[in-house]
Amino acid sequence: MADWQPTATLETLRRRAELMAAIRHFFSFRGIWEVDVPVLAKTGVTDLNIDSIPAELNGRRHYLQSSPEYQMKRLLAAGSGGIYYLGKAFRDDESGRRHSPEFTLLEWYRPGWDEHDLIDEVSSLLGELGVVTEPIKVSCREIFQKNIGLDPHTASLEVLQQEATALSGSDFTAVSRNSCLDLLFSLGVEPTLPDGLVFVYDYPLCQAALACRGEDFSGVPVARRFEAFLNRMELANGYYELTDAIEQRSRFESDLALRTAAGKPAMPVDLQLLDAMEAGLPACAGVALGVDRLLMQLLSLTDIRQVLPFGMRCNVND
Repeated sequence: MADWQPTATLETLRRRAELMAAIRHFFSFRGIWEVDVPVLAKTGVTDLNIDSIPAELNGRRHYLQSSPEYQMKRLLAAGSGGIYYLGKAFRDDESGRRHSPEFTLLEWYRPGWDEHDLIDEVSSLLGELGVVTEPIKVSCREIFQKNIGLDPHTASLEVLQQEATALSGSDFTAVSRNSCLDLLFSLGVEPTLPDGLVFVYDYPLCQAALACRGEDFSGVPVARRFEAFLNRMELANGYYELTDAIEQRSRFESDLALRTAAGKPAMPVDLQLLDAMEAGLPACAGVALGVDRLLMQLLSLTDIRQVLPFGMRCNVND
């Protein structure tokens, strides 16, 4: 294939256009309006596991946005009501069969809803888009106990480090709780998920990110978030959103400390988001869904470049 040609077939690109139109129809029918927020801003994200792509503008550093979340929350605080975004997002050091540094993201927010309400709507959306499977809901504790034999909420750090070392074959004895849990999930849980649509909810507190804290049915503190997997591929990540500006500032500071410890550059904190939260971010649930991955699943394709008009070849050996 000549380098100038698209990496996706024209039939796939036609299906991609139909998918985008169907997504917009789903939200239009429900009275949720589309927002067009900047993909270039003065701040990125502080999350240790996400690297924002820098860009120079008039001699000053800006960042391509890894998610429209911060700007959408400012709109929510201004009284927008339910909104969605369907467009580009960017992350550095993201490449492989399931990753692209530039990708298409669907993100939406529902004021007055919790994470379980939103799980139901994700199921409805995917059903209308062609995912014909009965969804399975399982707690993070259940899936860990079944496949790893431990409780992710109460297991000691030492036990998690031992299990991660044994499963990976690498030394995890000096690794954080969050990193151990990520490794155990990706190697010990995710490959065992059944075919179809699976929602995992009630994550450990150390993995709260931007989600509220709560308690599960047994009174154990949990992060009120969920992830959706389709045929063992991570598809969506949702939260019952944190609305407390003081707690959000504290989490930003914790993120920056982790970045420093890992030798990563510090990221400027989005003060406009904190101001919006102080002004009053309504209780809401939000979710981000990877459109490219969804199309891969719908068309039974194995490489994300097969669903992109001009997929980027980021590795030397690609």
